This record gives sequence, C-alpha cells and structure tokens, in this order.
Amino acid sequence: MLGNFIYSNPTKLYFGTDALKGLHKELPKYGKNVLLVYGGGSIQKNGIYDQVVEILKANGKTIFEDAGVMPNPTVEKLYEGCKRAKDGQVDFILAVGGGSVCDYAKAVSISAHCPTDPWDKYFLRMEDVDNPIIPVGCVLTMVGTGSEMNGGMVITNPESKLKIGHVFGDHVFPKFSILNPVFTFTVPQYQMVAGFFDIMSHILEQYFSGADDNTSDYIMEGLLRSLIHSSKIAVQNPTDYEARSNIMWTATWALNTLVAKGKSTDWMVHMIGQSIGAYTDATHGMTLSAVSMAYYRLIMPYGLDKFKRYAIHVWDVNPTGKTDEQIATEGLDCMEAYMREIGLIMNICELGVTEAMLEGIVKSTFTMNGGYKVLTPDEIMQVLKESM
Repeated sequence: MLGNFIYSNPTKLYFGTDALKGLHKELPKYGKNVLLVYGGGSIQKNGIYDQVVEILKANGKTIFEDAGVMPNPTVEKLYEGCKRAKDGQVDFILAVGGGSVCDYAKAVSISAHCPTDPWDKYFLRMEDVDNPIIPVGCVLTMVGTGSEMNGGMVITNPESKLKIGHVFGDHVFPKFSILNPVFTFTVPQYQMVAGFFDIMSHILEQYFSGADDNTSDYIMEGLLRSLIHSSKIAVQNPTDYEARSNIMWTATWALNTLVAKGKSTDWMVHMIGQSIGAYTDATHGMTLSAVSMAYYRLIMPYGLDKFKRYAIHVWDVNPTGKTDEQIATEGLDCMEAYMREIGLIMNICELGVTEAMLEGIVKSTFTMNGGYKVLTPDEIMQVLKESM
C-alpha cells in the first residue's frame, strides 16, 4: 500500500541550450549583492564564467566571489563562505558548477546567519533551519547529485573523519536551476562516469526498499533503463547532445524527492561511500561504485523479490527455467558488467583505502534502517573487505 505523504518541489528549472537566458528572468527578483560560488576555475576556461558574470552585471548586481569549492566541500570552506556572505551582506547566492558547488552553496545559505556553529547544529545534531536563509540559484555544469532540485547537502570534516549529508525541506531548495546539457560536455571522463553512477546509486537506494507494487518503482525502472542506454552512448561520444540531455534530466528526477514518496529508502551504499570519502577524499561516485556490488550481493536474499524484478525489468533477464535467486544473481551480474564497461572503479584500494583504515571507516559509517537489512558493524566490514 502506498503510504501517506506530502509532495512539494518549488524549484523552477530552465532546461536546454538557451537555459542561461533564464537568469535574466530570475535575478531581478533578488537583491543587489550576489555571492558567485564556483569550483577550481574550469568555468573560467570554458567560458561559462564570462557568460554568467555578463548577465549578473547586466542586471545591476554587485558580485562577491567565493571560488575554490572542492569536490568534497569541507567545514573549513563552509566557515569561509559564511564569512564572505556576511561581509558582503549578500542577498542571493548563485552556484555555478556541479553537485558539490550546489551542495556547498545551500550549506552557506542556511549557515551564514546561524547564531551557533552550523556544523554542530545542522550536520551533527541535524536540526531544522530556524534562522534566515539566503536564497540560492544554480547553474549546473556536471550532473549526478540532483542537488539542483533538492534540499540536500554534504559537508566533510577532515579532522573528525566525518562526511555528513543532511536533507532539508523545500524552503532550502534552490529557487531555480539552469540546466544546459552543453555545459557538461567538458567534464573529464572520470568525473563524467562517476556522475553517471551517482545517478544510478540514487535510484537504487530508493528502489531497493519496500515490498509493494509501487508507482515509484515503475518510474525508477524507466529512469534506470534510460540512464544505462544513454551513458553507454556518452562514454563513446561525450558530446552527444541527446544522450547528455537525457542523462541530465534523469539525474534531476533521480533525487528531486519524487520517486522516494511512498518508499522507506535505503542509503547504506551512500553511508559507506561517504565514510570512505572522509578518509580518502575520493570522488563520490567512485566510492559508491566500489562498494555497491558487495553490498547488493549481501542484501539480495533479504529482498529477493525486488532483486528478481530488477533483473527482469531493468536488465531484460529471461526468467524461464531459473530460480528466483538465479534470476536476481544474473541481474546483478549484468549490473557489474555494465559498471566495468563504462569504466567505474570497482575496488576501494584504487581509491586509497588501506587495511589500516577499515576499522575507522566502519566506525564512521552511519547505519540506516530503511532497506532490506540493517547492517551490523561486522557486515559493514565484510562489504569493505569484499570491495578490496
């Protein structure tokens, strides 16, 4: 039975090759001072920075810059961004980049006016936002996180070896997001395919939960089939507009809160992956790919019916003459073959994980209870060891 829920998503999307023109419609709604947030400078090399700055100036904005957002934004960087936002008395934050930049911008938006330590309040204690929020808009240059249309954010504390994500309500969502698939063409292959698996993992975290014949499951199966088809094309031809646009759209719908409705959702792959990231600073999507097969093979017996359905509906496994376990196993084999085909990391040692780190990674992993099995510390260790 589909559970009771409320669905609201206030983010406006501008999608397509002319999407950046949407800034002219949105910027007049906000005050004069804008904090322009971006990463390591790639947007300056590919010309996106100049296009955005030109539009900001045309709309009479005073620009304060916050560059250097890293792939795994740190709490120290968050404090820096809060200071820039307060010193500039910014009225609006414009994030130009991938998911990490969008995550970081939202974290600054809720933290700049926090009267206490935002790391302690919003990430350790996971409290609701009760202070003024600076509105955020996003110009997306890499797909994967879905951060452009949700209230999620992930911040890393290198000192305590914690990488923590928190999902807030729709009052924290970006007010608008600009999605031009062409802006994703220059992303390096490694980052591109890592983003592809981040999308897949988001869908699977929500799909592998519950036993009902849920409408969301049918939507997710379609999203997965589209992603698999388009990602194979994009790996061969990264500038194929149809493939990249379909992937961009899939990424948004994978984590804009829609398909989670009526589901308990799992998120253990993300918890393990984020713990690995806190220790290694590895690319997020690759931390997920490296542990996924060991995790899903471990929990498959506890959600066998859904894994069987996954094999048949997503991977076209022929069930004739096979047991449910054989069908489900074949589906996971197909998934692994696909992951290797597009060039994902399948071994955590390649991400810098050592035997000496394993105990700490286990201790830093938050245990979730929405999936088919609540893992014990020993089982988390088993997943890690089988992923080496």
